[in-house]
Amino acid sequence: MKFDLSFLPTSREEMDARGWDFADVVFVSGDAYVDHPSFGAAILGRWLSANGFKVVILAQPDWKSADAWRKLGAPRLFCAVGAGAMDSMINHYTANRKRRNDDAYSPGGRIGLRPDRACAVYAQRCREAWKGVPVVTGGVEASLRRVAHYDYWADKVYPSNLVSSKADLLVHGMGERTILTIAQCLSAGKNIRDLRDLRGVAYLLGKREELPDHSFLKGRLGRDVIELPSFEEVRADRHAFAVATRLVHRETNPMNARRLTQRHGDRTLVINPPDLPFSEAEMDVLYELPFERRPHPRYEREGDIPAWLTIKDTVQIMRGCFGGCSFCSITLHQGRTIQSRSEASILREIEGLAKRPGFKGHISDLGGPTANMWRMGCSKPEVQEKCRRLSCVHPTACKMLNKDHGPLVELMKKSRKVEGVEKIHIASGIRMDLAADDQEYMDELAAHHVGGHLKVAPEHVSEPVLEKMRKPAQKSFEAFADRFKEASCAAGKEQYLVPYFISSHPGSGLDEMIELAVFLKRNGYRPRQVQDFIPAPMDVATCMYHAGIDPHGMREVDAARGAKDREAQRALLQFFLPGNYFTVREALRKSGRTDLMGNGPDCLISANPTKEAYEAQREKKERKARKR
Repeated sequence: MKFDLSFLPTSREEMDARGWDFADVVFVSGDAYVDHPSFGAAILGRWLSANGFKVVILAQPDWKSADAWRKLGAPRLFCAVGAGAMDSMINHYTANRKRRNDDAYSPGGRIGLRPDRACAVYAQRCREAWKGVPVVTGGVEASLRRVAHYDYWADKVYPSNLVSSKADLLVHGMGERTILTIAQCLSAGKNIRDLRDLRGVAYLLGKREELPDHSFLKGRLGRDVIELPSFEEVRADRHAFAVATRLVHRETNPMNARRLTQRHGDRTLVINPPDLPFSEAEMDVLYELPFERRPHPRYEREGDIPAWLTIKDTVQIMRGCFGGCSFCSITLHQGRTIQSRSEASILREIEGLAKRPGFKGHISDLGGPTANMWRMGCSKPEVQEKCRRLSCVHPTACKMLNKDHGPLVELMKKSRKVEGVEKIHIASGIRMDLAADDQEYMDELAAHHVGGHLKVAPEHVSEPVLEKMRKPAQKSFEAFADRFKEASCAAGKEQYLVPYFISSHPGSGLDEMIELAVFLKRNGYRPRQVQDFIPAPMDVATCMYHAGIDPHGMREVDAARGAKDREAQRALLQFFLPGNYFTVREALRKSGRTDLMGNGPDCLISANPTKEAYEAQREKKERKARKR
């Protein structure tokens, strides 16, 4: 049998085809193997391979036994474990804790190809198959569960992922530099325990081990170690949970972050400061590795991988986000510092993409975590080294923030001139408060990079809720909408915004959602998709949901926790659907807003149920009966 040797190997047979007796590193991933820089196993695997290591990708193995592991043979250096591009519980379950019907990172969108809390399960299989081989966990799931954290699906506080996985090291953050250093040191004969002084790693001390004196952390800001409330304390006391959350988020700037410790019974969790940001040259090297930009051929008969269809013609230009939204995990994983690729590197990727077989002339995105932070950041490095702000733009933009869109506008212009490129869309989220202040960027965006509709995320309209979200005030969205309309008209185009809003975010009650629903009615918005708040591990908003406390001001926060309350908030976002009539009616009566029932311009529903509302109610009851 012939194998496509342009991919990293995924099986014993593919290893044999290369003449490999063993791998140096085996990557276990909860995602299908797509050789594209947007997929963690691919970029880390290619990075190690480019530096001379033999890497095998064990993608979505049957975790019910260790057979898939044993077939490969033990790796020479270590086994790297990741749940995939998403936390496995968010991947599996909706905000209602219902099983999802598809998995965007699996062939054919099939579900069931990865376990719940995949990092721990995969790590246990590594231990079972290869006794004595070091296990290193990483990726989003491990990174966001590195400390004692609230798990929404179990509705309880879990210990660090290191406790359940029993991994030797946990790599938090993006991890390329850290994992390469681990491979190089182990290859040079060092023990895995010798690597506990690396940036970007966490580990558990043994019962009798003392906290090591890592000299690289000394000499800054006096104390170099911050002790968090213990696992037992944060599990039992919501105030302690909020204190721990605040301390963790204050230590995210790698230039001044201190080591964190947290007791877990008779053991101590140690979390070293994040790795330093990548330079432009390092980013260029990473994203210009020889990716195939397509799924491994093994999936040809299993159906397309939905996530790949979404990103296959995208170009990532940067990492990180300095927005600091309380419900977002980007800062905790990618960092607040914007790490940008060079213009030349980006244009080379676009040129290569335009020459690929099957490319149809359209690039679906030119962005990253955000669309318009490329090359932005602090203009005073000496200040950045000391800064502990969680957001560079909230409550107001920092005076030292360089928010010039000029370089990005030039990149957009040059990108469109690449031969073979007909259209470049901007699909990444636009930071509207930054964009609205730059007319040239708005003109460029509206004239050339929107295909009739532009998705934006104002998230809410209630000022108290926006404050808890750490999002710009409502007037910021209105200013952006006005600028976008003006720019579209100037370009001779009829284009519309498609705003996304979140229901059930902490601080948002029925009154705030009714305020949002009235805003939607007045402005003619009818959202077809509803974002229901999901408390992801370690987020600030998750602390507000679980502990009922805003950790940065230690103020009490109400949150919709009951299924009925969450259903009412979702229904108010889609008040116009017949199936939501009775839920909306109940919410309006409960809030004393029956003035919004009738035929007035602000009325959300009619005074009396329509025939369609009764039919939708009947169908809903029948569906519930069938499920029983």
